[in-house]
Amino acid sequence: MPMETASPKDSSSASSPFSSPSVTALLKIKIISWSQETGLPVSVRVRVGERTFHLHRNPLFSKSGYFKRRLIETAQLELPQSFPGGPETFEMIALFMYGSSTLIDPFNVAALRCAAEFLEMTEEFCSGNLCERFDLYLNQVVLQNWDDTLIVLQRCQTLIPWSEELLIVSRCIESLAFMACMEILDPERRRDKPVVTLEALAGQAWSCEAANEILSQELWIKDLIALPFGFFKRIIGSLRRQGMKEKYVSPIVVFYANKWVLSKKTIQYWESSGERTSDANSNDKVSTILQGVLDLLPMREKASRVIPVGFYFALLSRSIGIGLRNDSKAKLQDQIASLLHFAQVEDLLIPSSRVDSDCSSMELATMESIFSTNVSLNMDTNNAPSASNSTVAELWDTFLSHIASDPEMTPKRFMELIETVPISCRQSHDQLYRAMNTFLQAHLDISQEEKGAVCKYLNCQKLSQWACIDAVQNEMMPLRLIVQALFVQQLNTHQAFKECSDSFRYAQSGEFSGSLSSSRCPNTKSQCLADSPYMDGAEQGSRTLSFLLQKDIAGQRCEFSRKEYESTSFRIQNLEQELFSLKKSLQLQKTSKRTETLPTKPQSTKPYGLQSRSLSKNRNPLGHVTGCIGSVNFASQRKYACKLLKIFRRITLFGSRKSNRKPGVSSLWGKPM
Repeated sequence: MPMETASPKDSSSASSPFSSPSVTALLKIKIISWSQETGLPVSVRVRVGERTFHLHRNPLFSKSGYFKRRLIETAQLELPQSFPGGPETFEMIALFMYGSSTLIDPFNVAALRCAAEFLEMTEEFCSGNLCERFDLYLNQVVLQNWDDTLIVLQRCQTLIPWSEELLIVSRCIESLAFMACMEILDPERRRDKPVVTLEALAGQAWSCEAANEILSQELWIKDLIALPFGFFKRIIGSLRRQGMKEKYVSPIVVFYANKWVLSKKTIQYWESSGERTSDANSNDKVSTILQGVLDLLPMREKASRVIPVGFYFALLSRSIGIGLRNDSKAKLQDQIASLLHFAQVEDLLIPSSRVDSDCSSMELATMESIFSTNVSLNMDTNNAPSASNSTVAELWDTFLSHIASDPEMTPKRFMELIETVPISCRQSHDQLYRAMNTFLQAHLDISQEEKGAVCKYLNCQKLSQWACIDAVQNEMMPLRLIVQALFVQQLNTHQAFKECSDSFRYAQSGEFSGSLSSSRCPNTKSQCLADSPYMDGAEQGSRTLSFLLQKDIAGQRCEFSRKEYESTSFRIQNLEQELFSLKKSLQLQKTSKRTETLPTKPQSTKPYGLQSRSLSKNRNPLGHVTGCIGSVNFASQRKYACKLLKIFRRITLFGSRKSNRKPGVSSLWGKPM
């Protein structure tokens, strides 16, 4: 008798035979009809789970090798607890044995196939037996449809190991992988948009909401990531075996981890599905999935093209709280270290505000390990700077500026963190200056020697203009650094005035003399001609838009340079007063040393205007004096101070000349200083 099959559109958990009361009624009718037709009463009692079935011996013997072998000497039989599908499935099998049609659908076909195999309902005992029919339905109906295959695969979870031995799971996995590859290839051109990738998330910090928004465009990926990890892992392996490109495979793994590892709704999902577990058990589940995800993700440079580094940082942050195995955590850190030059500040693990200090936090130890690994991987023997090394160094300095305010951070520990990335890798010291400034502002009680030790890594020549100006005016910085910044700023100011002079000279020559060339501006005429395509030999005195714009820019640069110079000049005057006091103090000490009338130590004189800066003049065994400028003898300090005073006078004189003369006069740009 042919079987009746249910349409997948009409199939649901409610209409499935598992919950349909009509199967029980039909079986009772068939048993009564058989007794009336044959005149034989029921002679066999079969117990399955909590239910007992009273059946006839002949129908069971004719189609089941299991019953034919077990019911020879007994009329009672109890099936084991491992019987696939339980009493509901056996009820449908018994209905088929009495000659009735069996209603099957994707919800029950896997259980029916496993139960038929258990009862040995093969072609050996009856032509067209259940095993053959169910295999035909699986191959020709279920495995040709995406939704039906997913339903069968999900039902197979409770039927292991029977579903594995009968290759139902393997056939479903291979079918899903094949249909996913066809979805990517799209041979029938049914897709309006290309398959999603993670390129849109490469330039921003990782966000679960943004990933879910991208995922909403691909329903077939949502179906795959809803599967248990064991099945999902096998599908990913099948996708790669069937030739799917990595830029399509890796996002599927990322979306799976985003759902089951990073999403805050994971525990809520387990609770809603009846799995009331403690936090420890939940963490164990997340840890197991995370370890499996790391095995599926591509490593090293293969991952840089398809997976944002922010995703790896998100996994690392999650691993700290769930107790990931040390080997898996080390593998994740090595992966991040190889892609660190693609990271952003928002990706880094900033220590959270809690009782523990930042300098002893797990986040800081993890970040320090990652950056150290990156340095060992990418730095050659000469520590030659490169674009990627400079990016990593700037990223590390920015991270230091976030943790430098920790009150328990000692100068020694802060110096160790600075040295994590070699100084030679830093092409710009702006972020390093910010980190040092933050550290000094948060640690006002450290000594001048400690300030000098912390700031010794700073190179003023690698500071930008704004950072150099800020360093000159920063009272927290040691005097040695301020002096270095003054010299650099003086050079910057001189260069700015020189450029301003060239701009004014160009503007004046274009306005009054028709771009008249001179020995100082030999390219003036050619520049004007190049800027204006409408100027010819008869119209050299005309003004063009390019000329007016350049004149306006020159005026703005000159005004900006004047303000910078005034600020620097004010700071120079304050330092000049401090150095006068320092020179006077050194002279008094030298006079006291020559006379040596008293054995007591000379009384130190506090320099004028040096309220926030204390000078330590403790004599060492060699007769040197230790101060904020360094350790030199009296003669060297006096000579050094005299030279500085001469330089400051020249700078002040240079400023007064610039401010007293009007721009545009040819004698303004006389001999340079």
